[in-house]
Amino acid sequence: MIDFSLNVAGSEWIIIIFVALVLILGTNKLPEAAKKLGRASAEYRKARDEVQNQMKDFSTQNVQVSGPVQNEREKLEMIAKSLGINFAGKTTDELREIISTRIGKPIEPKSESEKTE
Repeated sequence: MIDFSLNVAGSEWIIIIFVALVLILGTNKLPEAAKKLGRASAEYRKARDEVQNQMKDFSTQNVQVSGPVQNEREKLEMIAKSLGINFAGKTTDELREIISTRIGKPIEPKSESEKTE
């Protein structure tokens, strides 16, 4: 029986891909395509490193939850306690603002239904 499979080693694939790119793009557009690929690769690396750094920063802020909370105030007090924030004498809105600035997330405005709770 005749076997039609390609027996190509790893480094030979690079040559085949390069020849295919030259045929598809031509010699004039190949350097431009390589630059775009390099920029995209650098942007990907930069974004990946930024996400990893943010995850490291977030993991150092260890929020301990011991059990279910009954309302938003208890949740905010628990978060404040784990972040080392003194919550005595502060309103819920003040706590929310302090916690959000400590964590680094912008404060989302409350909807009308949440204000009445």
